[in-house]
Amino acid sequence: MGQIILQDVTKQFGTVEVIKPLDLDIQDGEFVVFVGPSGCGKSTLLRLIAGLEDVTSGTILIDGQDATLTPPAKRRLAMVFQSYALYPHMSVAKNIAFPLRMAGLPRAEIDKKVKAAAATLNLTDYLDRRPGQLSGGQRQRVAIGRAIVREPAAFLFDEPLSNLDAALRVNMRLEISELHNQLQTTMIYVTHDQVEAMTMADKIVVLSAGRIEQVGSPLELYRAPKNTFVAGFIGSPKMNFIDGRDAQEAGAAQIGIRPEHLRLSMEEGKWSGLVTVSEHLGSDTFLHVNVDGVGTLTARSDGEFGVRHGDRVHLTPIEERIHRFDADGKAI
Repeated sequence: MGQIILQDVTKQFGTVEVIKPLDLDIQDGEFVVFVGPSGCGKSTLLRLIAGLEDVTSGTILIDGQDATLTPPAKRRLAMVFQSYALYPHMSVAKNIAFPLRMAGLPRAEIDKKVKAAAATLNLTDYLDRRPGQLSGGQRQRVAIGRAIVREPAAFLFDEPLSNLDAALRVNMRLEISELHNQLQTTMIYVTHDQVEAMTMADKIVVLSAGRIEQVGSPLELYRAPKNTFVAGFIGSPKMNFIDGRDAQEAGAAQIGIRPEHLRLSMEEGKWSGLVTVSEHLGSDTFLHVNVDGVGTLTARSDGEFGVRHGDRVHLTPIEERIHRFDADGKAI
Protein backbone atom coordinates (compact mmCIF):
# COMPACT_ATOMS: atom_id res chain seq x y z
CA MET A 1 0.00 0.00 0.00
CA GLY A 2 1.18 3.52 -0.72
CA GLN A 3 -1.66 6.01 -0.20
CA ILE A 4 -0.41 9.42 0.95
CA ILE A 5 -2.80 12.19 2.04
CA LEU A 6 -1.83 15.73 3.00
CA GLN A 7 -4.36 17.71 5.02
CA ASP A 8 -3.94 21.47 5.46
CA VAL A 9 -0.13 21.12 5.40
CA THR A 10 2.06 24.23 5.74
CA LYS A 11 5.77 24.91 6.10
CA GLN A 12 7.49 28.04 7.37
CA PHE A 13 11.17 28.87 7.55
CA GLY A 14 11.24 31.66 10.11
CA THR A 15 8.59 34.12 9.03
CA VAL A 16 8.59 32.95 5.41
CA GLU A 17 5.73 30.61 4.48
CA VAL A 18 7.19 28.42 1.71
CA ILE A 19 4.28 25.97 1.63
CA LYS A 20 0.88 27.60 2.01
CA PRO A 21 -2.05 25.52 3.36
CA LEU A 22 -2.65 22.69 0.92
CA ASP A 23 -4.51 19.40 0.62
CA LEU A 24 -3.45 16.56 -1.65
CA ASP A 25 -4.52 12.94 -2.15
CA ILE A 26 -2.06 10.48 -3.72
CA GLN A 27 -3.59 7.07 -4.32
CA ASP A 28 -1.81 3.74 -4.03
CA GLY A 29 0.15 2.94 -7.20
CA GLU A 30 -0.10 6.41 -8.76
CA PHE A 31 2.82 8.10 -10.51
CA VAL A 32 2.50 11.70 -9.34
CA VAL A 33 4.77 14.49 -10.55
CA PHE A 34 5.33 17.76 -8.69
CA VAL A 35 6.26 20.38 -11.27
CA GLY A 36 6.89 24.09 -11.16
CA PRO A 37 9.60 26.73 -11.52
CA SER A 38 12.60 26.95 -9.20
CA GLY A 39 11.60 28.08 -5.72
CA CYS A 40 7.96 27.02 -6.02
CA GLY A 41 8.24 24.60 -3.06
CA LYS A 42 8.12 21.24 -4.85
CA SER A 43 11.28 19.80 -3.25
CA THR A 44 10.26 21.14 0.16
CA LEU A 45 6.88 19.41 -0.21
CA LEU A 46 8.62 16.14 -1.08
CA ARG A 47 10.90 16.47 1.96
CA LEU A 48 7.86 17.06 4.19
CA ILE A 49 6.36 13.80 2.94
CA ALA A 50 9.69 12.01 3.48
CA GLY A 51 10.01 13.41 7.00
CA LEU A 52 13.28 15.19 6.21
CA GLU A 53 11.55 18.48 7.11
CA ASP A 54 9.00 18.98 9.88
CA VAL A 55 5.61 20.39 8.91
CA THR A 56 4.68 23.68 10.55
CA SER A 57 1.03 22.65 10.70
CA GLY A 58 -1.26 20.06 9.16
CA THR A 59 -1.34 16.28 8.91
CA ILE A 60 0.37 13.69 6.71
CA LEU A 61 -1.34 10.30 6.45
CA ILE A 62 0.45 7.27 5.00
CA ASP A 63 -1.87 4.31 4.38
CA GLY A 64 -4.40 5.85 6.74
CA GLN A 65 -1.95 6.27 9.62
CA ASP A 66 -0.90 9.67 10.95
CA ALA A 67 2.80 9.92 10.03
CA THR A 68 3.23 13.64 10.72
CA LEU A 69 5.65 13.04 13.61
CA THR A 70 6.98 9.66 12.46
CA PRO A 71 10.78 9.58 11.87
CA PRO A 72 11.84 9.22 8.21
CA ALA A 73 13.23 5.70 8.70
CA LYS A 74 9.84 4.44 9.88
CA ARG A 75 7.69 5.93 7.12
CA ARG A 76 8.45 3.07 4.67
CA LEU A 77 9.36 5.59 1.97
CA ALA A 78 12.48 5.40 -0.20
CA MET A 79 14.12 8.60 -1.46
CA VAL A 80 16.18 8.89 -4.65
CA PHE A 81 18.15 12.13 -4.71
CA GLN A 82 19.48 14.37 -7.48
CA SER A 83 23.00 13.35 -6.47
CA TYR A 84 23.48 9.59 -6.53
CA ALA A 85 24.90 9.52 -2.96
CA LEU A 86 26.70 6.22 -3.60
CA TYR A 87 29.60 4.92 -1.54
CA PRO A 88 32.60 5.16 -3.93
CA HIS A 89 34.64 2.44 -2.16
CA MET A 90 31.81 -0.12 -2.33
CA SER A 91 30.81 -2.32 -5.26
CA VAL A 92 27.41 -1.91 -6.94
CA ALA A 93 26.19 -4.99 -5.07
CA LYS A 94 27.27 -3.60 -1.71
CA ASN A 95 25.75 -0.18 -2.45
CA ILE A 96 22.39 -1.78 -3.26
CA ALA A 97 22.62 -4.07 -0.23
CA PHE A 98 23.58 -1.33 2.24
CA PRO A 99 20.10 -0.54 3.67
CA LEU A 100 19.40 -4.26 4.09
CA ARG A 101 22.67 -4.80 5.93
CA MET A 102 21.84 -1.90 8.22
CA ALA A 103 18.45 -3.53 8.89
CA GLY A 104 20.21 -6.75 9.88
CA LEU A 105 18.67 -9.05 7.26
CA PRO A 106 20.24 -12.51 6.72
CA ARG A 107 22.97 -12.73 4.08
CA ALA A 108 21.00 -15.12 1.85
CA GLU A 109 17.94 -12.84 1.82
CA ILE A 110 20.11 -9.80 1.05
CA ASP A 111 21.77 -11.58 -1.90
CA LYS A 112 18.39 -12.64 -3.26
CA LYS A 113 16.95 -9.11 -3.08
CA VAL A 114 20.08 -7.53 -4.59
CA LYS A 115 20.07 -9.95 -7.54
CA ALA A 116 16.37 -9.35 -8.16
CA ALA A 117 16.81 -5.55 -8.11
CA ALA A 118 19.87 -5.76 -10.38
CA ALA A 119 17.92 -7.90 -12.88
CA THR A 120 15.04 -5.41 -12.89
CA LEU A 121 17.44 -2.51 -13.57
CA ASN A 122 19.78 -4.29 -16.01
CA LEU A 123 22.68 -4.07 -13.55
CA THR A 124 23.49 -7.77 -13.23
CA ASP A 125 26.73 -7.45 -15.23
CA TYR A 126 27.92 -4.52 -13.10
CA LEU A 127 27.48 -5.86 -9.57
CA ASP A 128 31.23 -6.16 -8.96
CA ARG A 129 32.08 -2.69 -10.29
CA ARG A 130 32.47 0.47 -8.26
CA PRO A 131 30.48 3.67 -8.95
CA GLY A 132 33.52 5.36 -10.54
CA GLN A 133 33.46 2.72 -13.29
CA LEU A 134 29.86 3.45 -14.25
CA SER A 135 28.12 6.01 -16.44
CA GLY A 136 25.80 8.62 -14.93
CA GLY A 137 22.72 6.67 -15.96
CA GLN A 138 24.08 3.45 -14.46
CA ARG A 139 24.87 5.23 -11.18
CA GLN A 140 21.32 6.54 -11.02
CA ARG A 141 20.02 3.01 -11.57
CA VAL A 142 22.17 1.82 -8.65
CA ALA A 143 20.62 4.52 -6.45
CA ILE A 144 17.16 3.36 -7.56
CA GLY A 145 18.17 -0.25 -6.88
CA ARG A 146 19.11 0.69 -3.33
CA ALA A 147 15.59 2.06 -2.93
CA ILE A 148 13.88 -0.96 -4.57
CA VAL A 149 15.37 -3.55 -2.18
CA ARG A 150 13.69 -1.82 0.76
CA GLU A 151 10.28 -2.61 -0.79
CA PRO A 152 8.89 0.79 0.25
CA ALA A 153 5.29 1.93 0.30
CA ALA A 154 6.32 4.72 -2.08
CA PHE A 155 9.35 6.00 -3.98
CA LEU A 156 10.23 9.70 -3.76
CA PHE A 157 12.37 11.08 -6.61
CA ASP A 158 13.94 14.54 -6.22
CA GLU A 159 14.98 15.71 -9.71
CA PRO A 160 16.88 12.44 -10.32
CA LEU A 161 17.75 13.16 -13.96
CA SER A 162 19.01 16.73 -13.75
CA ASN A 163 22.69 15.65 -13.69
CA LEU A 164 22.38 13.62 -16.91
CA ASP A 165 22.83 14.75 -20.51
CA ALA A 166 19.82 15.10 -22.80
CA ALA A 167 20.00 11.64 -24.39
CA LEU A 168 20.45 9.88 -21.04
CA ARG A 169 17.54 11.84 -19.58
CA VAL A 170 15.24 10.47 -22.27
CA ASN A 171 16.45 6.90 -21.68
CA MET A 172 16.15 7.14 -17.90
CA ARG A 173 12.70 8.69 -18.24
CA LEU A 174 11.58 5.60 -20.15
CA GLU A 175 13.29 3.27 -17.67
CA ILE A 176 11.64 4.87 -14.63
CA SER A 177 8.23 4.75 -16.35
CA GLU A 178 8.75 1.08 -17.18
CA LEU A 179 9.88 0.43 -13.60
CA HIS A 180 6.63 1.92 -12.34
CA ASN A 181 4.67 -0.34 -14.69
CA GLN A 182 6.53 -3.35 -13.31
CA LEU A 183 6.37 -2.53 -9.61
CA GLN A 184 2.98 -0.76 -9.50
CA THR A 185 4.27 1.13 -6.45
CA THR A 186 3.37 4.74 -5.64
CA MET A 187 5.95 7.15 -7.05
CA ILE A 188 6.25 10.88 -6.37
CA TYR A 189 8.61 12.63 -8.74
CA VAL A 190 9.86 16.22 -8.51
CA THR A 191 11.02 18.08 -11.61
CA HIS A 192 11.07 21.57 -13.12
CA ASP A 193 10.90 19.99 -16.59
CA GLN A 194 7.31 19.97 -17.81
CA VAL A 195 8.22 17.51 -20.60
CA GLU A 196 9.19 14.96 -17.93
CA ALA A 197 5.92 15.69 -16.15
CA MET A 198 3.79 15.28 -19.28
CA THR A 199 5.44 12.05 -20.42
CA MET A 200 5.72 10.24 -17.07
CA ALA A 201 2.82 11.21 -14.81
CA ASP A 202 -0.55 9.68 -14.09
CA LYS A 203 -1.25 12.90 -12.20
CA ILE A 204 0.55 16.25 -12.26
CA VAL A 205 0.60 18.71 -9.36
CA VAL A 206 1.49 22.19 -10.64
CA LEU A 207 3.02 24.38 -7.92
CA SER A 208 3.68 28.11 -7.81
CA ALA A 209 4.99 30.08 -4.83
CA GLY A 210 4.05 27.32 -2.37
CA ARG A 211 0.51 26.88 -3.70
CA ILE A 212 -1.07 24.12 -5.75
CA GLU A 213 -2.34 25.79 -8.91
CA GLN A 214 -3.94 22.69 -10.43
CA VAL A 215 -3.97 18.90 -10.11
CA GLY A 216 -4.91 16.61 -12.98
CA SER A 217 -3.79 14.21 -15.66
CA PRO A 218 -1.34 15.53 -18.27
CA LEU A 219 -4.09 15.86 -20.88
CA GLU A 220 -6.46 17.57 -18.43
CA LEU A 221 -3.86 20.23 -17.71
CA TYR A 222 -3.02 20.60 -21.40
CA ARG A 223 -6.62 20.85 -22.57
CA ALA A 224 -8.20 22.74 -19.67
CA PRO A 225 -5.70 24.83 -17.67
CA LYS A 226 -7.40 26.68 -14.83
CA ASN A 227 -5.34 29.84 -15.19
CA THR A 228 -2.63 31.54 -17.22
CA PHE A 229 0.15 30.17 -14.99
CA VAL A 230 -0.75 26.54 -15.72
CA ALA A 231 -1.51 27.35 -19.36
CA GLY A 232 1.91 28.94 -19.80
CA PHE A 233 3.81 26.25 -17.89
CA ILE A 234 2.32 23.13 -19.47
CA GLY A 235 3.08 22.63 -23.15
CA SER A 236 6.22 23.02 -25.25
CA PRO A 237 6.73 25.49 -26.84
CA LYS A 238 4.75 27.69 -24.48
CA MET A 239 1.24 28.89 -25.16
CA ASN A 240 0.91 32.26 -26.89
CA PHE A 241 -0.94 34.94 -24.90
CA ILE A 242 -2.66 37.85 -26.63
CA ASP A 243 -4.41 40.88 -25.17
CA GLY A 244 -8.16 40.36 -25.60
CA ARG A 245 -8.53 43.76 -27.25
CA ASP A 246 -5.86 42.98 -29.84
CA ALA A 247 -7.52 39.63 -30.54
CA GLN A 248 -10.93 41.27 -30.74
CA GLU A 249 -12.29 38.91 -28.09
CA ALA A 250 -15.15 40.53 -26.20
CA GLY A 251 -15.32 39.42 -22.57
CA ALA A 252 -11.79 38.02 -22.39
CA ALA A 253 -8.98 40.09 -20.94
CA GLN A 254 -6.50 37.68 -22.50
CA ILE A 255 -6.64 34.75 -24.86
CA GLY A 256 -4.21 31.86 -25.16
CA ILE A 257 -3.48 29.75 -28.21
CA ARG A 258 -0.92 26.96 -28.42
CA PRO A 259 1.62 26.99 -31.28
CA GLU A 260 0.16 23.75 -32.70
CA HIS A 261 -3.31 25.32 -32.85
CA LEU A 262 -2.37 28.10 -35.25
CA ARG A 263 -3.00 27.33 -38.93
CA LEU A 264 -0.28 28.67 -41.23
CA SER A 265 -0.73 29.97 -44.74
CA MET A 266 1.31 31.95 -47.24
CA GLU A 267 -1.88 33.48 -48.74
CA GLU A 268 -4.41 34.52 -46.08
CA GLY A 269 -5.38 34.29 -42.42
CA LYS A 270 -6.68 36.21 -39.40
CA TRP A 271 -3.27 37.67 -38.57
CA SER A 272 -0.31 38.55 -40.74
CA GLY A 273 3.32 38.91 -39.73
CA LEU A 274 7.00 38.52 -40.58
CA VAL A 275 9.02 35.46 -39.64
CA THR A 276 11.84 36.49 -37.29
CA VAL A 277 13.21 33.03 -36.45
CA SER A 278 12.55 29.65 -38.08
CA GLU A 279 13.57 26.60 -36.04
CA HIS A 280 13.73 23.49 -38.23
CA LEU A 281 13.73 20.33 -36.13
CA GLY A 282 13.16 17.76 -38.86
CA SER A 283 9.63 16.54 -38.18
CA ASP A 284 8.53 19.96 -36.91
CA THR A 285 9.27 23.59 -37.65
CA PHE A 286 8.68 26.31 -35.05
CA LEU A 287 8.14 29.78 -36.45
CA HIS A 288 8.46 32.96 -34.41
CA VAL A 289 6.30 35.51 -36.16
CA ASN A 290 6.10 39.24 -35.43
CA VAL A 291 2.37 39.80 -35.98
CA ASP A 292 1.15 43.27 -36.86
CA GLY A 293 -0.61 44.89 -33.86
CA VAL A 294 -0.32 41.73 -31.71
CA GLY A 295 3.34 40.96 -31.02
CA THR A 296 5.48 37.86 -31.45
CA LEU A 297 3.64 34.53 -31.74
CA THR A 298 5.10 31.04 -31.97
CA ALA A 299 3.52 28.68 -34.50
CA ARG A 300 4.19 25.00 -35.08
CA SER A 301 4.11 23.41 -38.51
CA ASP A 302 5.35 20.24 -40.14
CA GLY A 303 9.01 20.09 -41.09
CA GLU A 304 8.27 20.65 -44.78
CA PHE A 305 6.87 24.17 -44.33
CA GLY A 306 9.62 26.10 -46.05
CA VAL A 307 9.93 29.69 -44.85
CA ARG A 308 12.86 31.85 -43.89
CA HIS A 309 13.64 34.96 -41.89
CA GLY A 310 11.71 37.94 -43.30
CA ASP A 311 9.01 35.95 -45.08
CA ARG A 312 5.41 37.06 -44.53
CA VAL A 313 3.01 34.40 -43.27
CA HIS A 314 -0.62 34.35 -42.18
CA LEU A 315 -1.91 32.78 -38.96
CA THR A 316 -5.42 31.66 -38.05
CA PRO A 317 -6.27 30.22 -34.62
CA ILE A 318 -8.44 27.10 -34.47
CA GLU A 319 -11.54 28.58 -32.85
CA GLU A 320 -12.40 25.66 -30.54
CA ARG A 321 -8.80 25.57 -29.29
CA ILE A 322 -8.71 29.17 -28.05
CA HIS A 323 -8.36 29.57 -24.25
CA ARG A 324 -9.99 32.63 -22.72
CA PHE A 325 -8.95 34.23 -19.41
CA ASP A 326 -10.36 36.99 -17.26
CA ALA A 327 -8.49 39.97 -15.78
CA ASP A 328 -7.29 37.81 -12.86
CA GLY A 329 -5.82 35.20 -15.21
CA LYS A 330 -8.52 32.62 -14.48
CA ALA A 331 -9.98 30.52 -17.26
CA ILE A 332 -13.39 31.62 -18.50
